Amino acid sequence: MTTQLPLALRWPRRQRFEHFHAGENAVAVEAVGAAAVDAGAPWVFVSGPLGSGRTHLLVAACQAAIDAGRSAQYLPLGGLRGTRAAAIRGMAGSDLLAIDDLDAVAGDPDAEHALFDTFNSYKADGCTLLFAANVAPAALELGLPDLRSRLGSLTQAVLKPLGDVERRQVLRDHAAGRAIELDDTVLDWLFAHHPRDLGALLDLLDTLDRATLAAQRRVTVPFLKNLLKPD
Repeated sequence: MTTQLPLALRWPRRQRFEHFHAGENAVAVEAVGAAAVDAGAPWVFVSGPLGSGRTHLLVAACQAAIDAGRSAQYLPLGGLRGTRAAAIRGMAGSDLLAIDDLDAVAGDPDAEHALFDTFNSYKADGCTLLFAANVAPAALELGLPDLRSRLGSLTQAVLKPLGDVERRQVLRDHAAGRAIELDDTVLDWLFAHHPRDLGALLDLLDTLDRATLAAQRRVTVPFLKNLLKPD
């Protein structure tokens, strides 16, 4: 249920700080980056809608911590099949713990108390906790007031998703790094027929990279239609 970095094959290498396109989120990136490498830096609560880069930042923080000689763990609460309380209590012994999908514990008393205890123990040990959720602590439907208070006391980093113009440029830049050309016609079709969040678009780019190499073809709208047609 837990994942400890580095496990290079578990996440795309693009989930690093150098691959995070900050846009209006430069202050948030700086705060998370500081917490990753400095045990004395303030803890950070990252919030933002789907596709805003929350998971990217947490994974990047874990890798940065490891690069700086710290141990790091990443815990995505949203995808757990077992009890979240047990998973939270099982995370120990790392210099940095990044807890994603924190909204998943709201309304789960056991998980909330486990998180509260973990917060206190990490603080006492001089280690670092990072959190991410789709909303800020005040908007989480937590039943434990002391937990909400502690989370609300952290540095708040609210992420704003990139606009379409920025997403297009990011996609062009990543494609160019793979010698793939995406013209305006192709991008128009993609943005009209494919999810626009950056993670989904970059996952698609991985698929395009493999497909164009196999077919030895450039990316065109007919090529995309054939590649993405339902089975």
